[in-house]
Amino acid sequence: MAITFSEYLAMLGTALSQQQGPHLAYLLRPTSPHAKDLIKEFRNPTRQTLSVYEGSLISPWDEIAISYVLVVNFVAKDRSADAFKEQSQLVSSFYRFFTNNTGWTLSALFAILRDLRDIAYDADIATHKTDCMEEAARIITKAFTHCVVDRASPAAESRKWGVYYVVGLVMKCYFRVKRIALSRNILRALEANKDIPPLSSYPRAHQVTYRYYIGVIAFLNEEFEKAEQELTLSFYNCQVDSQMNQQYVSPLPISTPLTFDIRRILSYLIPLRILRGHLPSDELLGRFPLLSEVYSPFITAIRKADIKAYDVALFKWEKKLLELNAWLIFERARELVMRGLFRKVWILLDKNTRIPIHMFHCAIRVVGMRVEVEEIECFVANMIYKGLIRGYISHEKQMVVLATSSAFPRLADRKNPYIS
Repeated sequence: MAITFSEYLAMLGTALSQQQGPHLAYLLRPTSPHAKDLIKEFRNPTRQTLSVYEGSLISPWDEIAISYVLVVNFVAKDRSADAFKEQSQLVSSFYRFFTNNTGWTLSALFAILRDLRDIAYDADIATHKTDCMEEAARIITKAFTHCVVDRASPAAESRKWGVYYVVGLVMKCYFRVKRIALSRNILRALEANKDIPPLSSYPRAHQVTYRYYIGVIAFLNEEFEKAEQELTLSFYNCQVDSQMNQQYVSPLPISTPLTFDIRRILSYLIPLRILRGHLPSDELLGRFPLLSEVYSPFITAIRKADIKAYDVALFKWEKKLLELNAWLIFERARELVMRGLFRKVWILLDKNTRIPIHMFHCAIRVVGMRVEVEEIECFVANMIYKGLIRGYISHEKQMVVLATSSAFPRLADRKNPYIS
């Protein structure tokens, strides 16, 4: 049954009077079924023609309802830039209401901010620019301020329960336009507010998103230990319901479901774990074919100590690894293959504690690499420094003197696996 605009206004009024946050969010989504009915009712609406409805609801909801009609019409006509302007106006009007209410309004806030980001993305695709997404990030940042400053609401109904969701949206915007450095401002503001509840008390969905982006930022800054810690927490907080996406339903009534692609976590976490010496199982990779296609050749080469196969994979997947920001990790992980090859030499020599450097050099030449013996000595020295091999080099005698026990210690036992 079709819904008229008058009925829509009445539904808004009921949701407001009864403080039905999720239903209010539903009414403000451009993708909700009633949007099509309003598009049919108003073929070419303008703010002027809709001005007759001003005062039909308590301010600012009359303005919000008018903006909503304009947004859904612009979206239907693929006028993304105009839709973004109206959605921005809708959000600004909503803020006036939001700041005078408690956390029951968070569901609606999350919905309109998500839509703002999505519409901004469409607008930027149409214009081949990033202006709308950057503006969306600035507008969403204001919501962070409005959430943080709530000191009047009861703790269970505080707007502060929206803080980490909003931070996640802001970082999504900046990551989308590759302006990651701009996310530092909101992260500093988050750290400066000490009266925010601990992250562990927020819905799991909010924790996963926040930790993912913190982990990626640390990854890009080569803070690999911090990156692994955050991404691991993000991964293990996922509710594994499917192979592709994870659906999180918050235990708190004020939040909304959030969909997160677990592959995005693993695309960074797997390379970090490989560098630490923990190779993913075939079962795990089998659940994510796209990641398996890229990462499996490297993992197989490490297991077989096949340096040639590793170099072939590094050349073949260079472009994809650069897109995943993982090329540097796999380039560094190459030394794990080299270590495996040297370990094979050690085993073939009955685990002798004294191995001439030229034996390692011969092994490298056998697999098709043309390097000088001085480079091999350098490789071994670096491995000793990084804890991949235990021993020392006698440069005068051109001999590697290995430890009598654990000459090639387990990769996972290194104190600092990310040392460069």
